[in-house]
Amino acid sequence: MPPIPGSGLAKGLAVTLRTMTKKTVTAQYPDTQPELPPRSRGVIGLFEENCTVCMLCARECPDWCIYIDSHKETVPPAAPGGRERSRNVLDRFAIDFSLCMYCGICIEVCPFDALFWSPEFEYAETDIHELTHERDKLREWMWTVPEPPALDPKAEEPKEIGAARKTADRLAAQQAAQEPETKTPGPDEKGGTP
Repeated sequence: MPPIPGSGLAKGLAVTLRTMTKKTVTAQYPDTQPELPPRSRGVIGLFEENCTVCMLCARECPDWCIYIDSHKETVPPAAPGGRERSRNVLDRFAIDFSLCMYCGICIEVCPFDALFWSPEFEYAETDIHELTHERDKLREWMWTVPEPPALDPKAEEPKEIGAARKTADRLAAQQAAQEPETKTPGPDEKGGTP
């Protein structure tokens, strides 16, 4: 059977009329903030206390957009008769977000959990040079990093938490043993007549 002339046009107009009567779902971005999925990739935050200046993040970055400067300091021995040790001290940690491709390799390879994804995505600048965030700016992004997702209730307890709990229990037992025992006064020790 040959198609009826003009049926394609009628179907197209029917689709257009159906769509015109539906309410639009476009969110006007500056006025309405989008609901981002949890753990979304926005900007990278630095937890400076965990950084040991191992340089793994800078070495593995495919864009070479991480800049790290450090110097060595001598640390006195922990115990008498021990030897002095040297440690790296972080002088500069910067990420150039105009070069970054947000692959997350730096976060994956960091063995000390010093880098985290923040869901903040509104950090546009009018000057490209201001997209290089130094460590103070990267530390500010840490306040926006969400809590990690809860563990599965049936999962095993992480080894780190178990070890910390054992240490805390052992220290509590040592403190309890060192405290002087408080003894209650007997009937003869009370002031008064027996």
